[in-house]
Amino acid sequence: MKITSAEFIKSAFSEDHWPQHPRLPEVAFLGRSNVGKSSVINSLLGVRGLARTSSTPGRTQALNFFLINERFRFVDLPGYGFARVPQEVKATWGQMATDYLAKRTELVLSIHVVDSRHEPTKSDVQLCGWLQHYAKRRLTVATKSDKLSQNQLRKNIDLIRGVLEEAEVLAYSALTGRGRDKVWDVVQGALTSSRQLLL
Repeated sequence: MKITSAEFIKSAFSEDHWPQHPRLPEVAFLGRSNVGKSSVINSLLGVRGLARTSSTPGRTQALNFFLINERFRFVDLPGYGFARVPQEVKATWGQMATDYLAKRTELVLSIHVVDSRHEPTKSDVQLCGWLQHYAKRRLTVATKSDKLSQNQLRKNIDLIRGVLEEAEVLAYSALTGRGRDKVWDVVQGALTSSRQLLL
């Protein structure tokens, strides 16, 4: 997909802050803190620094909305699973994410970002199970694939598929662009199928 414009719209901490008009399809990015969600977003859009990256896990504390090509939105959800974040903050993040995933009718695709170098965590498994239970369209993207040999990457992708019970897991690298076109193919398919949904 050719990106002609990409801009940050707003950060939202509750449902009444979500963008309402116009109604546009949304693609959500979910994953552990420091897994590389923001890097995936920036590399997909070819825009450096649009989504904020941080070396400090847990920095993203709101739902961040981005308008793409003036016709759909990317949504960067708070990361989860960082032990040093206070429990009351964790609860707030969890509620924000749950409300969005359960209620947002504009959501057409959830991209679950995992680290290709590691086995999915308990939190990853819980998220995957939640998306399956509520029949949310989803894609699992295993990032940082450039840090593994081809043989190790193949083994790890098979492991991730098994743990998450996912048929398709795409290897991705924000550094090399590996997997970028494949992710866009899935996003484009979700956007196309959403046209009737949002009429």
